[in-house]
Amino acid sequence: MQPIQLFELASKQAEWLSVRQSVVAGNIANANTPAFKAKDVTPFQSVLETTGMRMAATQPGHFTETEMASRVIETRPTEEIGVQESGNTVGLAEELMKEGQVKRDFELNAGLVKAFHRMMLMTVRR
Repeated sequence: MQPIQLFELASKQAEWLSVRQSVVAGNIANANTPAFKAKDVTPFQSVLETTGMRMAATQPGHFTETEMASRVIETRPTEEIGVQESGNTVGLAEELMKEGQVKRDFELNAGLVKAFHRMMLMTVRR
């Protein structure tokens, strides 16, 4: 029988979301700090690559894996925000959208784990 890796994967994603939440909160906190450069973390795909789990691309339109380091990176300023006179590159609207993404991803993660846990309990009872 193969081990179930869903819980490990969900744990890694929750850890990644926690790091991203901290980085985005730091960006928001430093929105008025002169010369502060906005940061973000590399996509969760890089964490998936370290687990050894591969996502199957069964159709030509499916996304493929990319090589990225799992670390905090400096983001490029968007055209709307640009570099402000103080040298700051934080766009509050963009950072608040990232906060919303983190919240939705965490809720999805928790919901999937809850549903899978419930399913496992139902199979054990019978």
